[in-house]
Amino acid sequence: MARRKNRGNEKGQAIAKLIMEQYQPKTRDEMQDAIKDVFGPMLEAILQGEMDNHLGYASNDHGCKDTDNRRNGYIDKTVRSSFGEIPVSVPRDRDGSFEPQIIPKRSRDITGIEDKVLSMYGRGMSQRDISSTIEDIYGFSLSAESISNITDRVLDEAENWQNRPLKSFYPFIFVDCLYVPIRQEYETKNCAVYVILGYDLDGIKDVLGLWIADSEGKHNWM
Repeated sequence: MARRKNRGNEKGQAIAKLIMEQYQPKTRDEMQDAIKDVFGPMLEAILQGEMDNHLGYASNDHGCKDTDNRRNGYIDKTVRSSFGEIPVSVPRDRDGSFEPQIIPKRSRDITGIEDKVLSMYGRGMSQRDISSTIEDIYGFSLSAESISNITDRVLDEAENWQNRPLKSFYPFIFVDCLYVPIRQEYETKNCAVYVILGYDLDGIKDVLGLWIADSEGKHNWM
């Protein structure tokens, strides 16, 4: 008896071939586009930490406040990075006294900090590493308490992103390695950040994870 063809498998193979033809020649560009998708939320988490410092309380604090100033929505801003333009929602306060430091008003270029911001998503970064990276971003312009508040926001964002549900199947996985100067244990060194990018059968891309290593090596690619 003739073997029955698996129509579902044929469809999957056809879609897979289409994805390969469409994305294989420009995987580096696609990798950068995917990184842009995860970069914005981390930048917004840092801005929320700045607003917590400015107002003296977190957004989920429903107790008595020492100020009449309150959060007042957001303003959309587009910043420039080496990955391209990235839309960001910048928090506002009622009396207009909030002055963002990581993205100052009338400033849009973030190429000087993008690698540090991205690295905080990576597995292998401890709370101390993240605090040190934030301190490195701001220099000595913030107090220890302010850095701690921003670190809390960053940790929440990183944990939510790392634990988000993923699809059960990605037919194509691409891996790229970026070198990022990361401050660890009170010293700054170039670390390898492995970016794992997956495509589903509809051609939709997703950054599956970022891993931090001291250097690029064969054992990390296996």
